[in-house]
Amino acid sequence: MEEPMSGTRPNGIVTVMAAAGITAALTQTLVVPLIGELPTLLRTTASNASWVITATLLAGAVTTPVMGRLGDLYGKRRMMLVCAIPLIVGCVVCALSGSLAPMLVGRGLQGMGMGMIPLGISALRDVLPPDRLGPSIALMSSSMGIGGALGLPLSAAVAEYASWRALFWGTAALSLVVAVLIWLLVPVTPAAARGRVDLLGALGLGAGLVCLLLGVSKGADWGWSSGITLGLLAAAVIILLLWGWWELRVRDPLVDLRVTARPQVLLTNVASIVVGFSMYAQSLIVMQILQLPAATGYGLGQSMLAAGLWMAPAGLMMMLISPFGARLSAARGAKVTLIVGSLVMALGYGSSMVLLGSTWGLLVVGCVCSVGVAFAYGSMPALIMGAVPRSETGAANSFNTLMRSIGTTVSAAVVGLVLSQLTIDFGGHPLPSEAGFRTGMLIGCGAALLAAAITLALPSRRAAEPAPAGAPAHAVKP
Repeated sequence: MEEPMSGTRPNGIVTVMAAAGITAALTQTLVVPLIGELPTLLRTTASNASWVITATLLAGAVTTPVMGRLGDLYGKRRMMLVCAIPLIVGCVVCALSGSLAPMLVGRGLQGMGMGMIPLGISALRDVLPPDRLGPSIALMSSSMGIGGALGLPLSAAVAEYASWRALFWGTAALSLVVAVLIWLLVPVTPAAARGRVDLLGALGLGAGLVCLLLGVSKGADWGWSSGITLGLLAAAVIILLLWGWWELRVRDPLVDLRVTARPQVLLTNVASIVVGFSMYAQSLIVMQILQLPAATGYGLGQSMLAAGLWMAPAGLMMMLISPFGARLSAARGAKVTLIVGSLVMALGYGSSMVLLGSTWGLLVVGCVCSVGVAFAYGSMPALIMGAVPRSETGAANSFNTLMRSIGTTVSAAVVGLVLSQLTIDFGGHPLPSEAGFRTGMLIGCGAALLAAAITLALPSRRAAEPAPAGAPAHAVKP
């Protein structure tokens, strides 16, 4: 492993990596305050405007596993810089857009930047001393939630007091600064694997994920029993089965399914789907309750900006708590941390049954859930990297990030379905009912408890992958 460049300190590396993760995650919620205005701004329909969010989701899901594998083959720092290019270009394209088509192109390019997060997590293992690794990985892993939570109030404030284009120009400038800092401060990470890129595997995984995520995310709009929804879901199953068959036979697979099938990796990935589901449910519900008219009897009548500010402390809480999760992992193992995180999330959801009626109550619910997310998200990379060869950490972490994204997508679909079925009539317009919101929160609680149960089945032994000759073993207790 190449030594860090002269003058580079661990604090600087961690700060830059965390900033990169938060910047990439910001793009996920960047346009949420604009959803109601996008049809007018882009001269399109509300249904078409929803693709502005879907495009980022699909691009991120398809490219993240590929970027992880490329990071193993060609160096993680190099591929982080590559991810920064479409992120910057995408922001500029969105800022200049006046219609739907260029906006979708820009949002798709932004989604490609999500690969920065798992690449950064894996790179930390190569460039940090062992005593700094645990807390740094926990912070970097939590950056997905931190960026998403901070993006709402930030984008709401900019959208309310400045041009919507300033959102994208600002993110472009921030992304450029992050790229420069990565170039200057992050040491070179050498290639950890040999072989070539599995292009057919990348195309197969991409096609399967597009069918799956399109079917899940647009099923409510198209109808869950419609031909296009059922066709996409059936195609996803067939394509992903064929992809798995191919990956087991190709010499240099995109994802080594034999490693992925190890109990520790498999169960961590399954738990990641469920944790992602649980994490996203409260974000969807709390934001809506805060903004619904007080005349409904349960809405709190907040503006978009005020609602975003009420949710911002949850993101800050994740940033503050992640080091404590790393300490718990070091003392008791990452399995215990994931269980604790899942149970704390369940506690947050359970508390919502008595706290939904006030802004302060929802603030408490969001903060408690975020504490659980910080513990859970911070433990997952440790569990993954403790069970895969060093040469596959980029691909393995990217695949784990994909599992979280699938969980959030399914959560949006399920919670959206519940809220669309349990409604009230308010001035001639259907609105989600209080019963619908409570049902959604109970579903999130159940998902968190399920994640804890899945984690209990993880192997209890503490194993670490042996480092290659001449390299220090950054052992992480799983």
